[in-house]
Amino acid sequence: MIFITAKFRVLPEHADAWPEITREFTQATREEPGCLWFDWARSVEDPTEYVLTEAFRDDEAGAAHVRSDHFTTARRTLPPHLAETPRIINTTVPQDDWSRLGEMAVPEQD
Repeated sequence: MIFITAKFRVLPEHADAWPEITREFTQATREEPGCLWFDWARSVEDPTEYVLTEAFRDDEAGAAHVRSDHFTTARRTLPPHLAETPRIINTTVPQDDWSRLGEMAVPEQD
């Protein structure tokens, strides 16, 4: 799968509204057949920073995402709300879901 994490620094005046600003883009991306997940989180230390964690089934699904109408629209509509260009980590990993963090295993409960 293609695993992507991106940090978005949002202008302070738009930070609280960011989930609504990105709602259509988020929903459309989650509906793509090759999207495994597309999740936003807000930093607990910096209220203007959002982290997007996303994954796509394979290179083909990632390419379809970048070619989609909603991605094209987001490229135009999201930057005016940002304080800087988002930073990204993009890699391919040989799995298709999250692995368990063994060092923090929680005992199974009956």
